[in-house]
Amino acid sequence: MCCLSVEAKDFLSECFLCSSPVPSSSVNRPHTHPHLAELLFLLGGSLEVGFVDMTNKIFMQTLQAGDLFVFPKGLVHYQCNGDSKNFAIAVSAFVSANAGTVSVPSSIFTNGIDDGILAKSFKTDVCEIHSGNQGWPGTQALR
Repeated sequence: MCCLSVEAKDFLSECFLCSSPVPSSSVNRPHTHPHLAELLFLLGGSLEVGFVDMTNKIFMQTLQAGDLFVFPKGLVHYQCNGDSKNFAIAVSAFVSANAGTVSVPSSIFTNGIDDGILAKSFKTDVCEIHSGNQGWPGTQALR
């Protein structure tokens, strides 16, 4: 990932751009930016993107090179490259260097919430919580 700051005196005081290749068959797992909206511009490849609004409705779109998508401030969103052979290249724009990123899986499974509470919340059992939580980076050693 490469980030840079651009000053635009007549429009915004600063704009922060981050570009990153999105490997084939990969997911930028569900996360939020509690302080800002995100504008994503797809330079190459294709991406499935989506967010969940405050009424729990999901909005999804498949982007092609040249498309833009806005993730509203504070809403859970993701990007997925479903192409098994080609990577995608995306640029995200923020109006601050501190977008604040909260990863949904990490915030649920790495904060000490009791496994019994998680099992009830996901309508499963503690064994499933343990086995599912082994697949997320940063969560393997926690339970």
